[in-house]
Amino acid sequence: MTRVTKHQRQHRITKLLESSAVGSQAHLVELLAAEGVDATQTTVSRDLEELGALKVRLPGGETAYALPELPSHQVAPEDHLRRVLGEWVVEADHSGNLIVLRTPPGSAHVVGSALDRSGFAGVIGTVAGDDTVLVVASEATGGAAVAHRLAVLAGLEGPDATTDGTTDMCYDDTRGVR
Repeated sequence: MTRVTKHQRQHRITKLLESSAVGSQAHLVELLAAEGVDATQTTVSRDLEELGALKVRLPGGETAYALPELPSHQVAPEDHLRRVLGEWVVEADHSGNLIVLRTPPGSAHVVGSALDRSGFAGVIGTVAGDDTVLVVASEATGGAAVAHRLAVLAGLEGPDATTDGTTDMCYDDTRGVR
């Protein structure tokens, strides 16, 4: 078993609650053990309380733990992300595996948080400032592909635009999608 810190364990618990329906503390202990993390039911109980986990009723009547700030069963996460990007992203650009999303002042954290919680394929993580979100894409996916998909969701590009800028839309490689 791997020795992990409390914060690492709680991060793994958060990821497990986001990705699986966890109905009991014993089940959570088993899932953690499968990832090589040794935790007792007492420790897991304390972690769930500190994380603010609640038992929610799932469709079909079963119950599972969920975190209020990270809902585990969003009805349409892509629709939510499309709405956030469409409302707040005004420009997108990329270089290598990095994507820069511009927002109105004070709005970048909303976009960064929505992206982080969406599980958007190819996105490793984000860093948000005041009006700029830096998105890090996986090497396998690449920044151009992720930037294109984000621009399409934000309504800045049509779905048939290519990642190299050849489209009927206005695209300037030095400044991004407009």
